Amino acid sequence: MEKNTKSGPISLLDLPESTLDIILKCLSPLELCTMSQVCVSLKDKCQSDEFWKNHIKHKWGRVIGDHVHKEWEWHITIAKEGTLLNQHFNQTGSLGSFSGVWPNLYLGSYLEDCKVLNGQRSNNFFMSLYFCLESGRFWFPAQVYKGLVVHNALVCYDSQSNTFQARYRSGGWRCLGKNIEWELVRVPSFDSPPYVMYLTDCLDNLKPEDHIEIQWRATTQCPYDWWYAIIGHSDSCNKNESYCYCHSSDTLIVEFRQYPEASTMRRIKLSKKNIEEQGDRICGYYGGIRKLHNEDEIQTWKNLFPRQGQIAPVLYMPPVAGQVQII
Repeated sequence: MEKNTKSGPISLLDLPESTLDIILKCLSPLELCTMSQVCVSLKDKCQSDEFWKNHIKHKWGRVIGDHVHKEWEWHITIAKEGTLLNQHFNQTGSLGSFSGVWPNLYLGSYLEDCKVLNGQRSNNFFMSLYFCLESGRFWFPAQVYKGLVVHNALVCYDSQSNTFQARYRSGGWRCLGKNIEWELVRVPSFDSPPYVMYLTDCLDNLKPEDHIEIQWRATTQCPYDWWYAIIGHSDSCNKNESYCYCHSSDTLIVEFRQYPEASTMRRIKLSKKNIEEQGDRICGYYGGIRKLHNEDEIQTWKNLFPRQGQIAPVLYMPPVAGQVQII
């Protein structure tokens, strides 16, 4: 460094590579883009996945998971194939339309304008993903809280309001909502299509007062949604912890406590022995159960729970008949 001082001004590129990396990691996305315009060497450096992966994790880590990265890799692959890309374009430059038959079961995301991946952008995986998320061009798979229900949806970001809008697949891609806050969007519970039943692995361990999410759908042609519930005691149990044997029963009591105790929509009974979908056309169909261990997840549900004396809109609850027994 002293030799360089005597011969002329020091360039940023004269710094040790590790030192330069530390400096670049401190830059914001906008500053990285500005720095990339200085020279070819810094352009390659500033557009590398190493730095943009950190920005993705910092801003988007709470709402995108591995499934989003897989979907983005699909779009990148199509962009790199070049000639194949034109076969997928419609007149708007996007891959299909929400009003048509796409997106479908085979692709769980939607890029409004694939032309943004032409050229250099397709070689910068995380940088291109960051800006397509930021601009709202990329609709990615996520889950959205609405009422006391979590819907599987496609979500895009609105940078002006710092909120999301979502579309829900049920007889077409209907608008699920706009101005959706960050805390109401989460990574999908598991990496499979919303039409697939979750394989429950906790039935033998469930006990009264455990917090759960349970899959429900109105018909076998609909995607599953996730409903918040709490495991209850059987009718014959005196609710004394010392004498409670509900956990060893073949019947599982599921309570939707957003309804008052007198409501006919409060309790259902499911068979622990039946690992298949349970239900009928009248009451709907119940799928898998997730036991909630994460206190943050439980607290999110509690924050959404209606105030005492209020009842969640029936629109967002399964049409459960009074104490329906599905065994």
